[in-house]
Amino acid sequence: MSRATRLLSLIQALRRRRRPVTAAVLAVELEVSERTIYRDIATLMAQGAPIEGAAGLGYVLHPGFVLPPLMFVEDEIDALVLGLRMVTQRGDRALRAAATDALAKISGVLPAELRARAEASALLAGPSATAPAVAVDVAALRQAIVRERRLAIDYVDASGARTARTVWPLALGFFDHAQVLVAWCERQNDFRHFRIDRLASVTPGERYGRRRRTLLAEWRARHAIPEQI
Repeated sequence: MSRATRLLSLIQALRRRRRPVTAAVLAVELEVSERTIYRDIATLMAQGAPIEGAAGLGYVLHPGFVLPPLMFVEDEIDALVLGLRMVTQRGDRALRAAATDALAKISGVLPAELRARAEASALLAGPSATAPAVAVDVAALRQAIVRERRLAIDYVDASGARTARTVWPLALGFFDHAQVLVAWCERQNDFRHFRIDRLASVTPGERYGRRRRTLLAEWRARHAIPEQI
């Protein structure tokens, strides 16, 4: 688990107990070392958590402690709103719906003044009017990428020639003029890029033979493409 998740889990583990609990017990429960528990306790105490105790004796969390809510600064709100608005314009149907719901959820938890900024954001995302129509289900492509499944595809190239291939889908690239599938092609035994609008059909298959993260790192290195958040 991430450190943030672990800290929340540690708070919950302390909150469940009325009596002091030792680092050894907490380490077993959270599946970490005792040294990690000591560091995390110190971090929580430095952030204001009312924890009492000492190494070897045990720790107790005083009742009534509430974690402060996570809040965005104004630039972060602008970035979120713009990004989600771009998804509502350029994503597939499932992504568009998810972006709309996410924007509503974010707006719902913001304080009044920040909610007003989000709703009145001057950062607009225009539609990609030049993007060609897509015949396949892009959501299915995304699922195949996440689940590391082979895809049997029928692909029509720029000259109109149609070929059948089996590919390992790695990523989707969203551009103004097209969406592109990054994949390992079994036929070419190499990385290839396929425009989504030229896919006539896609059929998911079995899991492919390598981890997507490793393949994607190789593709990035091959094309000098930096990591993205």
